[in-house]
Amino acid sequence: MGDRLTQLQDAVDQLAQQFVACIHYLNRHHNLEILGPGDQIRDVKQDPDQQEVDPHPLNVFKASQVELAQDLITKEQQIELLVSMLPGLDNSEQDQERNIKEMEEELRIAEAQRQEAIKEREDIMAKLDTVIRSIRRP
Repeated sequence: MGDRLTQLQDAVDQLAQQFVACIHYLNRHHNLEILGPGDQIRDVKQDPDQQEVDPHPLNVFKASQVELAQDLITKEQQIELLVSMLPGLDNSEQDQERNIKEMEEELRIAEAQRQEAIKEREDIMAKLDTVIRSIRRP
């Protein structure tokens, strides 16, 4: 499950980066146009080499918008798929509690087996120690 959560977090981070990249592209490559009669294009003093906006031709700009939108939709669908694979979404609270109790019981049994194996190992080590000490050197 941790791996799925990591994948989900990575996908959300990538989506956020894609949002920022989209906004940057749209902000940098649009045409400066007024939207209403009271609007004005502001005059910002910059270095002569630096432009505030680098407009792309309209057909290139529209094609880029479509591509960026498709990329966002694809990433969102990947996130939905990862979310749908997370455990517990289809289980009720009672089912989840029952599963937890079953796992706790399995853990108790496994711990008992481990303790028994440790005791058996200690017994065998004690017997082996006795055998080794009983052997006489020539």
